[in-house]
Amino acid sequence: MRRLSLTTRLSLLFMLALTGVLLAVGLTFNLLSREHFIDLDRHALHDKLQASQRLLGSLRRADELPALRPQLHTLLGAHQDLRAQVVDRDGRVLLAEPAQAAIPARFRTQTRGLWEWWEEGRLLRGMTAEVALAEPGQSLTLLLALDVTHHADFFAALERWLWIALAVCALLSAGLGWLVARSGLRPLREVTQVAATVSARSLKERIPQAALPVELQPLVSSFNGMLERLDDAFMRLSNFSADIAHELRTPLTQLMTHTEVVLSRARSLEEYQDALYGNLEDLKQMARMIDDMLFLAKADNGLIMPEHKSLALHELAEQLLDYYRLLAEDRNITLQLHGTGMIDGDAGMLRRALSNLLSNALRYTPAGGCIRVRIASFGGQVLLGVENPGPSIPAEHLGRLFDRFYRADPARREGGNAGLGLAITRSIVEAHRGSIRCESAHGLTRFELAFPAVSAERPLNAGA
Repeated sequence: MRRLSLTTRLSLLFMLALTGVLLAVGLTFNLLSREHFIDLDRHALHDKLQASQRLLGSLRRADELPALRPQLHTLLGAHQDLRAQVVDRDGRVLLAEPAQAAIPARFRTQTRGLWEWWEEGRLLRGMTAEVALAEPGQSLTLLLALDVTHHADFFAALERWLWIALAVCALLSAGLGWLVARSGLRPLREVTQVAATVSARSLKERIPQAALPVELQPLVSSFNGMLERLDDAFMRLSNFSADIAHELRTPLTQLMTHTEVVLSRARSLEEYQDALYGNLEDLKQMARMIDDMLFLAKADNGLIMPEHKSLALHELAEQLLDYYRLLAEDRNITLQLHGTGMIDGDAGMLRRALSNLLSNALRYTPAGGCIRVRIASFGGQVLLGVENPGPSIPAEHLGRLFDRFYRADPARREGGNAGLGLAITRSIVEAHRGSIRCESAHGLTRFELAFPAVSAERPLNAGA
């Protein structure tokens, strides 16, 4: 089933609201008017009833009524829509005005309030009163009825025109609501048109917010924010694709060139073996790069599921420092470890992350320097810092150090470094619900990892 448009919905809501208000006003007016006319009829009958009661009350007995007939005729006969009856205690009609006036006998005992009945298409409304005569035990019953058919006709016509006016107003309000809704939603259509023009080549375009209504500004602000994030992600993806092509092209070119040189002439078995060993190194480098990219792709899709074991972080760091100590001694670099801490994580992944940081620190620490690994617990977190002296990293590069294939100094490509180590480290840290940041100033660079601390009651399993 096709859903109604927002303009149609607003138009219908506007029509229903306005029709509902008009209906309530019309019904209220009709009810109040009916009560007003009933009140007028009551006053008219009450006045006639009181005047008639005063005349009849002067009688001693019921048989003296003919003496008052002229006065009663003058009082009651002047009103052409009025009917009157005087009935004695035996139910005999002593006086009828006009002579052919008939009032149902059932109303003779209804002495409170108004009563009414329909007679041959005419509506009559009346009142009944008991008149006590001067002689004890003598009384008369006075019935007055007023023909109010014209009132009923008036209200029938009023209700008919009310429903006609209500139908016309509903149609007009629907059309007016459609125009108002369409005009009010014009900024939304403009936003939609601009959004429809957005493509991969125009992600830098933004929808201006200055002329928009207040209600649409949060929506447009969120949309512009989404465009900004998409633009950033698209640029990163484009750069990533270009970097992959560049990084893979270099070893492939080397393999092709080396192979072409070897095949350019006949060589000995030893020369062929040396050439194959050289090609194997390049292939291993490409395999490592592909493995790293696959690891990052899994991290992006949340497919990295680290083990959750209680680890003594200082023991894990000490094992890695023992491994790197021989390389450090060759360059006269000192390695130090300070502090202890317990975390919940995967020993293999954390060893890889910390190994990337130590390799990076060894790469840029000058001879005679000291690399310090500090572990401390603070505010429910375990902080691990790797600090090394060396050239400071410019501030404009700190925010992108953990991007793939990014190097603060593009000229530094020694050691088969593809620029994926820090990106892998960040993915591992984030998979452990942690965070990583870098500070570099005054010839000192520090990478700090923050992990959620574990309870001291948990069993220790270094998993080293």
